[in-house]
Amino acid sequence: MAAPLLRLQKRSLCSKASWKWRVKQVTTSNFQQSLEEIQTHISNSHFIAVSIDNTASPSPPSWHRLLPLDTAQTAYSKATRSAQRSHPLHFAVCPFSVTPSNNLVAHPYNFLLFPRDELKMGMPSYSFSCQTSSLASLARQGFDFNACVYDGISYLSREQESVAKIRLGTAFHSSLGMMKSSSPSTVADSVFVERIRSRIKHWRKTCKSSNTNTSHDELINSLKNIVLGCEHFRSRPCLTIDVCGDRQVQLLLEMLVDYSDDLLPLIIPGKSGTTQAVRIVLANSEEDKELLERALQNFEEEENKKIRGFREVIELISASQKPVISHNCLNDCTLIYSKFIAPLPPEVDEFMSSLCMVFPKVLDVNYLMKKIGTMRKMTNIPSAISYLNNHFFAPVDLEIPDQATVKEGKIHGLNALRLSYLFVKLCSILKISPKVTESGSKHLAPELEDFTNVFHPYSADIQELLNEDVRMWTNNTRKVSCDHLIFLWGFKSGMTAGMLKSVLRASHDIFSGEFDVRLVDKSCAIVVFWQPGLSKDFLDVMNSEELNGDLKELVSDGLRVTGYETYKKMCRLGLWEMDLAESLERALESSACNIESNCDRKSSEIHWFDDKVINLDDL
Repeated sequence: MAAPLLRLQKRSLCSKASWKWRVKQVTTSNFQQSLEEIQTHISNSHFIAVSIDNTASPSPPSWHRLLPLDTAQTAYSKATRSAQRSHPLHFAVCPFSVTPSNNLVAHPYNFLLFPRDELKMGMPSYSFSCQTSSLASLARQGFDFNACVYDGISYLSREQESVAKIRLGTAFHSSLGMMKSSSPSTVADSVFVERIRSRIKHWRKTCKSSNTNTSHDELINSLKNIVLGCEHFRSRPCLTIDVCGDRQVQLLLEMLVDYSDDLLPLIIPGKSGTTQAVRIVLANSEEDKELLERALQNFEEEENKKIRGFREVIELISASQKPVISHNCLNDCTLIYSKFIAPLPPEVDEFMSSLCMVFPKVLDVNYLMKKIGTMRKMTNIPSAISYLNNHFFAPVDLEIPDQATVKEGKIHGLNALRLSYLFVKLCSILKISPKVTESGSKHLAPELEDFTNVFHPYSADIQELLNEDVRMWTNNTRKVSCDHLIFLWGFKSGMTAGMLKSVLRASHDIFSGEFDVRLVDKSCAIVVFWQPGLSKDFLDVMNSEELNGDLKELVSDGLRVTGYETYKKMCRLGLWEMDLAESLERALESSACNIESNCDRKSSEIHWFDDKVINLDDL
């Protein structure tokens, strides 16, 4: 009998009471069962929405957050810092499909995570940063911290899994299919091969004769096994051959091809990652060998699942190649990559390339939101949904299979479900088809393709990044290059941007033209010169010995300036002080390393202001 469906109408879509009982809550107690369910739902879905709650979302100081003045690289540096400091406690996944009548069929799951060191190897982590505002926000939403700590699902990244297998010495596997060596054979190679060949032939012949001749006394057979060095692996005779280096392993495997009917080689890794020995198992027949291979593969897969933990869900999403829907693409993807794949690379280009190997298509609803030009500032997903419902007629019928179980209403987690609804709603309003091809979501509508894999949070669409052409979100659409920006600090405490602009205008003739001032934090401001070349002229004036008038007085009072390159260097060096001014000072003083500037080959333009980005920290 088909599962009952809950149909939510327009007025109930923002009501937590209507949604919370329809989200599958997953902990260690029901993880394996839920893994099978979500695998089916992912396979049958068109899109997969994800939302993460972590321990240390970017918060005060404000300049640590991604800002409109950040280039793609500086924004990535900030996201990298946040991902490295925090850990996910809650990971919401919602596979969903869109029917021909534009109805949404969703299967929401909430996974509680906890980075428990189950293997006693210091992985995934012994410690992480906790921010009180992040924990307080989770508490307000009804997050169950007891369930998280005691029943949260642990995990290892791909890289950590490889390390764990090496340390545990459990990464043995069949390797008859290895390529033949291209290097010429030496006399030592020939001696090694013939010696091992003779040993294996004698051992194999003795084992087979022992199996056919049952008249021998058990004690005599035992003594023979001891002399021959024969052991047993899963009730089958086996012989362990110690090797020195990969070359001997290669020679041994090439030689065993002649006995591939009933001999199965298993590589046994050492603690250091090198091959310690090769275990040769003698099967009763070719059919018995195939049976053993399947049993070993199933056993290794089950063991790998235990080690991977929650990362199994990430691997299922990755294997499906389905488009992933996010509300904070850069922060979410850096966190996912750092916790479940490998350490983050230093360059944003390398990160984007590596991430596309995991998630080929990522769509951020923030870029779709920007297509609705009349929308006012939206700080979170519920307010965005409410605004769309009140200002646009685009009905979306939401169907949620009833997959809740007993005592699951207390755990929060609606963002992935809301995100899937918001995505379909936006597509309907913008007349963008959310349909995908039948060949496994390989191709999206051309309009959606333009919004995939845009990792700069303040870009209007991907074409602006490709053309190094970034839009400003003030009262006009003017653009600004980072070469035209000057960071300025050391001014009197309590000054507003307007007051500082007036002081600068009166201080020197260079400010007689058009310029703008914006406070980044209480200690630092950014000055934009709209006329090319004036920023360099201002720096030259500040560094000259011919200062006079009001500008000289400002410098005497402590005024300091620097160009955008210092800001980029500061982000690369990880100088994350509480005040931006102090970080810039440290970057100017730092002589630890010379970081090559990539400004020529990367985007040199930034967003001046942008208020139309959903930020779940404002919930």
